Amino acid sequence: MTTNRVSRRAGAIAAGMGVLAGGVVLPSGPAYAEPEPTQEEVEQRIEELTEESSTLVQDYNQAKEDLEAAEKRMTALEEQIGEEDERYEELRERVASFASAAYRSNDPSATTTVLSVEDPSALLEQSADVSYLSERQRAELEEFTGSSERLLQLKEEAEETLDEAEERRDELKDKKDEVEEALAEQEELLAGFEGNPVTGSGDSSGGASYTGSASGSARSALDFAFAQVGKPYIWGGTGPAGYDCSGLTQAAWGSAGVSLPRTTYAQYELPNKVSWDQLQPGDIMFFFPDIGHNGIYAGNGQMVHAPSSGKTIEVVSLSGYWDQQFVGAVRP
Repeated sequence: MTTNRVSRRAGAIAAGMGVLAGGVVLPSGPAYAEPEPTQEEVEQRIEELTEESSTLVQDYNQAKEDLEAAEKRMTALEEQIGEEDERYEELRERVASFASAAYRSNDPSATTTVLSVEDPSALLEQSADVSYLSERQRAELEEFTGSSERLLQLKEEAEETLDEAEERRDELKDKKDEVEEALAEQEELLAGFEGNPVTGSGDSSGGASYTGSASGSARSALDFAFAQVGKPYIWGGTGPAGYDCSGLTQAAWGSAGVSLPRTTYAQYELPNKVSWDQLQPGDIMFFFPDIGHNGIYAGNGQMVHAPSSGKTIEVVSLSGYWDQQFVGAVRP
């Protein structure tokens, strides 16, 4: 029971009974400190945060892709807007010529109307003032109005799409900072205990050589991945300075001439699914229920992967932890 809870309880008792003889009230009682977490509890929390961080980085990667798509869409819309702008000005000149013709026909009020109205749609509402226009001229004026509306609609669409994508990316960056801070705190606590984290330390020495049995494209992918051992895990990283998990698998298989999508979610949707007992070196393994992490099977019960923030690319044994988190694999 914490000090505040004990104090509130004591206060309630005193309020119900009144002040005791001599003006003395019941004491608040001793304060109890929160118990220190055990190593098992810290390791469990690290597992939870690691999984959460893995999911966030994939969501962030997807948000980056969505933003890039929105920016491309924005560029395309700006080109369309430019085309509409030219069309808009061309039609404005035609409308001005109508006004000039009306002036020459001694209808100056029509001229004033056409040239003074900023919103083209307002012209059509003033049917009495544009009654001098022919049917063809009215059609062109309607086209002028439609062009203006299309221009505004395209601008709004581009801005909304881009704003939403940027907002989503920024939200995920904030969440990432919170999770990484919590993870660093738990790692610091774990460092105070003897032994290693439950995930194992793995081999993270600088650069490594693959010596397994893989051949062809799988061999090329593993050669590349092993050469990255020791490089830092970088949130959203696609190399060459560092990688996140799906960035590493994408780059490794890319070096073998195989194009993979960016996120673990999209990579998991590839065909050629394989089960645990069908694994071959080079297969991409996926972990956690939400497919938040992946790595490349190296054979002999090992995997090369980019683990999580604050760590480096490493070769690890699958037994004892990762085999319990495995959800599936694909063969590119």
